[in-house]
Amino acid sequence: MAVVGLGLMGCSIAACLLLAGHPVIAVAPIPDDLLHAQTRIQEHLAKAFAHKLTPNAPEIYFQNLTITEDYATLADCQLVVECTIENSTIKESVYKKVERYLRPDALLTSNTSAIPISTLQKLTVHPSRFLGLHWTEPAHTTRFLEIICGDETDIKNGEYLYELSHAWGKEPILVRKDIAGFITNRLMYAMYREAISLVEGGYATIEDVDRSCRNNAGYFMTMVGVFRWMDLTGVPAYHTVMQRLLPTLNNSTEVPELIDKVVREGGRGVANGKGFYEYEPGEAALWEQTFSEFTYEIRELALRYPADVVKRKLNDLANTNQTIG
Repeated sequence: MAVVGLGLMGCSIAACLLLAGHPVIAVAPIPDDLLHAQTRIQEHLAKAFAHKLTPNAPEIYFQNLTITEDYATLADCQLVVECTIENSTIKESVYKKVERYLRPDALLTSNTSAIPISTLQKLTVHPSRFLGLHWTEPAHTTRFLEIICGDETDIKNGEYLYELSHAWGKEPILVRKDIAGFITNRLMYAMYREAISLVEGGYATIEDVDRSCRNNAGYFMTMVGVFRWMDLTGVPAYHTVMQRLLPTLNNSTEVPELIDKVVREGGRGVANGKGFYEYEPGEAALWEQTFSEFTYEIRELALRYPADVVKRKLNDLANTNQTIG
């Protein structure tokens, strides 16, 4: 396995693959990646061990990692995950370097969250073997992974990655037809837009909207998604509300002023302590640290309720009944 691009996301993807037992080649397209990659990956492995994600010491996994600038080391890889910035020109340059050495039966994937897979695969030599692998940070703790097929992707390759990714600790989503933003981003950006609209319209503060998300959707979504939630709480009620509510929701195609202003003024969130919230000195870094701790704890809880939790209980009941009978 290989990861090309060793920024924040690339390092946690590398850690995920290492924890799954794969030897990993981590290629740094830019020299700056080499300054931080080893430390970041070591920290991920150490925290995974400390939080009992793995019974093995970090050194066991780290010895399977090769960090390099040499693309020739990709010659024997079965899967390459490109994880560079969202720029088609840069990605095309990386693909050319990768495919110079990559064997023709290997899979090349991109961690893009914005560029259509059907567009990117046109930049490759073997488009049928090109797919999207959309992870979320931190990749080694979350169950999330989208596998996206482009127009020219062989669906069998998507199905192969779907099965393989279960060994990475994922509950994957196979997107069989390419669509802008894939599945999760389309759902989330509809919510982001409405959240910003509510604040801009004076209906609630930023804190109020975040509180609403945390204590409603955040309360149930670790266990169930939107469709199961509607089943659990009564489908007809949602049908009735939709008739009245949907016409009032924001459907603007313009970037909202609230987020535009943050970006114009140089805000990058906790990365530089300037975002929708104001951060006191040291507060942004502490938010990052606290969120990292949370990802391990929420993972531990979520794994107690996998997607097939009820089916497992039904099987247990059936086995118990057979034993009694």
